[in-house]
Amino acid sequence: VTLSGNDGGVWSNGESTASITVNTSGDYFVTNASACGSVVSNHIQVSVTPAATATITPNGSTTFCENGSVTLTSNTADSYSWSNGATTISIIANTSGDYSVTSTNACGSATSSSVTVTVNALPTVLVTVTGETTFCQGDVVTLTARAATSYLWSNGEVTASINASSAGNYSVTVSVNGCSDT
Repeated sequence: VTLSGNDGGVWSNGESTASITVNTSGDYFVTNASACGSVVSNHIQVSVTPAATATITPNGSTTFCENGSVTLTSNTADSYSWSNGATTISIIANTSGDYSVTSTNACGSATSSSVTVTVNALPTVLVTVTGETTFCQGDVVTLTARAATSYLWSNGEVTASINASSAGNYSVTVSVNGCSDT
């Protein structure tokens, strides 16, 4: 925006030309010195709307287990168009994929970089039994869980296989990719 005043005046931004070009928001005026003192012009409020930008901020990890989610939030704009069709400032992502947003303001539109969301499946827990589950005192039955990253049996053991020598119910919690199931 170009603002014009009188020659010899000093603008509120420090310039001393007859006119100034401004590209930042603010209150602008010119002060002129005269034999009777200083005269201040009317104040002009300039409001500059920034160019459109688009960024996405997740509220947590974008890699999580099945049944989890992450909220993705765009920066402030006048309107939003997400790659999944949503038109709100935030979305809840609970499926794997790449998410982006186009934000629009009075100065145009901008599209964000994609954010990749990865949803890891819960592991399938399968226990195989080697031997009979009814046995004589002093015997054992071997219980083996399907391959996983970690194991926690109901008796406190942390190996893939355990030898059960006493009566009772046994269960195992297995973890794969940070996701657990029992």
